[in-house]
Amino acid sequence: MAGMFELFVDAESYFRFRLTAPDGTVMAVSKAFDNKTAAVAGIAAVREYAGMGLVADVSPMERRATRPEARDVTVQAREVRRIPAADLHSRSREMHRATGEPRWAGAF
Repeated sequence: MAGMFELFVDAESYFRFRLTAPDGTVMAVSKAFDNKTAAVAGIAAVREYAGMGLVADVSPMERRATRPEARDVTVQAREVRRIPAADLHSRSREMHRATGEPRWAGAF
């Protein structure tokens, strides 16, 4: 049995998808997308590019001596646009009506 893509809205009201294994284990979580159409296009891209993709090992040869907590990590802030959850469905319907296409046309 193959894995499954789950499309969801995260805590910051962005669309994301996760790839789950047949046993329910989350294997990957996507970046944040501004709209559902972009998230579905992301699923299509993952399906196309990851099927038999090459593996590139870019990890260091040896493990670092310092613990991850000790490293200096710089966090980049980004602007977060919050959309009320009740507003998501109406915006999705408006986008769907604007395109005039069937809901999932060309998504998979």
